[in-house]
Amino acid sequence: MNNPLQLCYPVKTLTGRELLPAGAYLSRDTMKELIHLAGRETYPARKLMEFAAVAADLQCICNKQPYCRIFSDPVRQKELLKTMQQVEFTQPLLDIYGFFKACDPYTYRHILTVFALTLLLAQDLINDREELARAVAAAPTHDFGKICVPVAVCKKTTPLNLREQALLSHHAAAGYVLLSFYLKEAEHPAATTARDHHERRDGSGYPRQITLRNRVVEIVAVGDVFDALISSRPYRPQSYDLRTALEELSLQARSGAISEDVVNTLISYNRENHPCHTACRFSHELRGTPPPGNHYQGITPCRYEPADIQEEKPGV
Repeated sequence: MNNPLQLCYPVKTLTGRELLPAGAYLSRDTMKELIHLAGRETYPARKLMEFAAVAADLQCICNKQPYCRIFSDPVRQKELLKTMQQVEFTQPLLDIYGFFKACDPYTYRHILTVFALTLLLAQDLINDREELARAVAAAPTHDFGKICVPVAVCKKTTPLNLREQALLSHHAAAGYVLLSFYLKEAEHPAATTARDHHERRDGSGYPRQITLRNRVVEIVAVGDVFDALISSRPYRPQSYDLRTALEELSLQARSGAISEDVVNTLISYNRENHPCHTACRFSHELRGTPPPGNHYQGITPCRYEPADIQEEKPGV
């Protein structure tokens, strides 16, 4: 790893066990030692779709506005569910789903939605079977690092201050550490996607400000932003309408932050009869209006910088 990422805050499991302290550098040696520690622990695996109400909750998401049009093709929906049935996790990762459903329902629904969106878009954009398998592995856990963010920050109804922004942006690095530990592989698609889903093609993202060139992560990133815009959030009770959300994504694609073909594929699923994504283009005329009281500040809301390193207890 060149210029290894430094943690601004500790990374802890749901049980409060500290995996790495604030100030730790995520170097090869650090991650190797972490994974060696994880290798001593084994957990049984279970299918995600058989855990709690995950299958029913996913079905509900796909059948409700605004996603019922996107997932309206019964053949595609059947393929998605079949693929999702193959996904397995160990109990500690399943417990994170349970935590979010109980303590942060927005994040729980968001994670499942981005999972479904990623698989849908990947079917059109990825032809290589191995790369498609990476998408399946990467998508279901992209925001798991939010267990290391105070719930009060995730649920805050007013704009975040600079410290709260740093706490929130900690979820990318934290997710990388957590998933590397539980999956026992620092380069596992789920771990690298958790770390990089806020990075951008033009280097404007965080936490490492790299030039993103990972196709799977790009697809997750577009689904992540789209759902964040069209869903009600604590700081923005009124969501973006579909047109305004797609305009925002199109603007970011034209600026070089995200891939235009990924955005065009998403646009195709929002149109009647789902035309081929290669034939879809969004009008350059901006007719949408962001909702009143919107605090959204662009596709990358904050930086992750190792300053003012102080421990803050998650979940309070």
